[in-house]
Order: sequence, then structure tokens, then C-alpha cells
Amino acid sequence: MKAIIRQIRITSKKLNLVAELVRGKMVVEALELLRFTPKKGGAILFKAIKSAASNAVENNKQKLEDLVVKEIVVTEGTTFKRSVPISRGRMHPILKRNAHVTIKVEAIKATATKTK
Repeated sequence: MKAIIRQIRITSKKLNLVAELVRGKMVVEALELLRFTPKKGGAILFKAIKSAASNAVENNKQKLEDLVVKEIVVTEGTTFKRSVPISRGRMHPILKRNAHVTIKVEAIKATATKTK
């Protein structure tokens, strides 16, 4: 199962740093790790992984203990363009970047049976 969050008000670089912590880990372990991560991206990814896990439990009747974070893709979203006026009638640009996150969660036993 997967969960997609779009237009998150954080840059993709900052979100990717936190995503690197939980790629390939068990869902229960990833949620515990993200719960105590002191970055803004930790709370965002916590909600996204929890949503993907809930989708797998409710829709596909998987067990939460068997789920693993298979893939986390962080891409750039739209950029809000703002400006700050400076001297002599000029402007300095400010780019407020957004990100998209796609998280795929898969059961371990399902992957083991597919490879056999």
C-alpha cells in the first residue's frame, strides 16, 4: 500500500535527510524513530508512514508487525515566489519551496513468497 502527501511546506532536501533514516526499516521501528526525531520532517513522515500502514492494515488485511517501508520518494513541489524590496527600487527573490512525498509499505511475508 502507499500514501501520498502533496504540497508540504518544507524543502525536499530537508525532508530527504529525515527520510534516509527510515528507508528499508520495519514500520513499527520507523514510527518509533520518527516520533523522537527533532526535525519538522519527522512529524510529516510519521503521519505519512502511519497513513500508509493504516491503508495496508484496513484495505489489504496485513499485520502491522509484518510491514516494512519499501520505498520513500521525495520530490519537489511548486515553489512560491516572493520578494523583499531593497534599496534603489530593486527586489531580492525569496523562494518558498514545497515537496511531495510518496511512501510505499509492503509486507515481508508477501515479498518472501513472491521470490520463491
